[in-house]
Amino acid sequence: VQLQASGGGLVQDGASLRLSCAASGSTFSNYAMGWFRQAPGKEREFVAAIRWSGGSTRYEDSVKGRFAISKDSARNTVYLQMRSLKPEDTAVYYCAAGSGLIWSTYDKRERYNYWGQGTQVTVSS
Repeated sequence: VQLQASGGGLVQDGASLRLSCAASGSTFSNYAMGWFRQAPGKEREFVAAIRWSGGSTRYEDSVKGRFAISKDSARNTVYLQMRSLKPEDTAVYYCAAGSGLIWSTYDKRERYNYWGQGTQVTVSS
């Protein structure tokens, strides 16, 4: 399985960005897909997750109402639409895939088998 994340950049406070994660190398019907982020000096933290089958979603509290995770099954791509960005959203964003992930563990890094290379998001004030 390979994951290719893209779409990061430098934006101003309040702007929007859409991250993409192109997945290949498997059929993903039994997967959950997640976005995590890591700011300098901090641990990698959960941002959002989506079940490939059914499309259930979950979000970290600080991004609820601002971020939206979605998928395009035809393109094997997962998106993270980010709106009303804040300086504290600055981080490297990683997409991840979990095969057979138990949905109640959607926010646990160790439950994801595959990781993309990360894309930098910088929000200036």
